[in-house]
Amino acid sequence: MITAMLFAGGKGARMKSVDLPKQFLEVGGKPIIIHTMEHFARHPMVDHIVVACKEDWIDHLENLIEQFNVPKVKSIVPGGASGFDSIHNGVVATHEFSRDPEDIILICDGVRPMLSEELITNCILETKKHKTAVPVTPSIDSLLYSEDGMTCGKSYQRSTMYITQAPQGYTMERILWAHDQAYKRGILEPVSSSELFIELGEKVHIFIGERFNIKVTTPEDLTTLRSQYYYENYKKFAKEELKYGL
Repeated sequence: MITAMLFAGGKGARMKSVDLPKQFLEVGGKPIIIHTMEHFARHPMVDHIVVACKEDWIDHLENLIEQFNVPKVKSIVPGGASGFDSIHNGVVATHEFSRDPEDIILICDGVRPMLSEELITNCILETKKHKTAVPVTPSIDSLLYSEDGMTCGKSYQRSTMYITQAPQGYTMERILWAHDQAYKRGILEPVSSSELFIELGEKVHIFIGERFNIKVTTPEDLTTLRSQYYYENYKKFAKEELKYGL
């Protein structure tokens, strides 16, 4: 069994959208989280979708799922005080029906609306092989290290640096172990599931992801997303015009 677990429990402070959490901002007439969910809903290998949502927005999300007729949604659970707590709530909800240790959970931000079917497939296949699978892209920029944000005395070799993406795939056995250990050891604010494993002294398997698979975090990301959306639709409409000689 394969379950996509989306977490959308945050406010999106860096987006500066005061009244609306970023996952509910619309692009092309649909909220970002619906775009993200539809990628998993359409994927033939994904069986279920679980969402950890900001608690006071759960009713709104349920209405959107009904409005856009998104299938495969198994459950919606309240998000937590932190991103990790939201993921944990989603993992626990998934484990209620996904009991086989080799079942796969795909953990993904609710604001990854440019996912491709190929990336999801690759994540599933890599997880089956390695029990963990994290998509990454090689860093194309030089990286400097600073503790105070003003001075720098250290740089990193660009060829060894990678940017993590999502979905991140894990077998239920591995993710349940990691979350159990996190609470036992007091590791309660990992940036991502992959970083949790690393903090626990474990290695994770990485594979090459896709640069277009952006996480919508800032207003600039939203501009990029809207530009790409309208570009893709322009190409589609242009093909239709050529087809009918317009």
